[in-house]
Amino acid sequence: MEKSRWVVVVLCLGFLGLCSALESPPYTVVHSESDFEIRLYRHATWMSAPVKDISFDKATKRGFHRLFQYIQGANLNFSRIAMTAPVLTSIVPEAGPLHSSAYFVQFYLPVKFQASPPLPLPELNLKPCAWDTSRCIAVRKFSGFARDGNIVEEAEKLGISLSRSPWANSTSSASGYAYSIAQYSSPFRIIGRVNEVWVDINASELDGCKLSGVAAY
Repeated sequence: MEKSRWVVVVLCLGFLGLCSALESPPYTVVHSESDFEIRLYRHATWMSAPVKDISFDKATKRGFHRLFQYIQGANLNFSRIAMTAPVLTSIVPEAGPLHSSAYFVQFYLPVKFQASPPLPLPELNLKPCAWDTSRCIAVRKFSGFARDGNIVEEAEKLGISLSRSPWANSTSSASGYAYSIAQYSSPFRIIGRVNEVWVDINASELDGCKLSGVAAY
């Protein structure tokens, strides 16, 4: 049973690579450097799966398995929901080898369902997570597979870059997450994989992150 569950997860994650125009949360780039950028994300609603596990890999698979059931119709409306990107795994700072044993695996709801998400079946243990206000997020891209062995290193690299920027000492704990890992690529894709580390920024001293935008997405 456990093996078949992982097969389903691998197949459904494949949608990330098979579909070339997946819907994603819109944002504006307000600052860009060679190794990171600052983005302004506006109001957005995600469906969130809480997971308790020491392993980032296992937590992401377990959480996404439940989310995939939800978008395939395991909700009170029996609605089929289109796949989006990225799959976002937010890491809560706690005890454990990765300084965490708690994660939230999150799925961005398409615009069609932003205002009124279909309610998930209770046994899935999912809940909507609304970003009621704009969020200023520092982002570092990295390639390859996001694994237990490299996500901490990538987050530390982002922290070093921020320490040398106007956003030094501006990371925010308001969200309750240490950082998040955004995965955009199918597990079947070997070359050209796209991942990101996200860290919330407290931009109140920088005009609410409303610097001159260089690009909107």
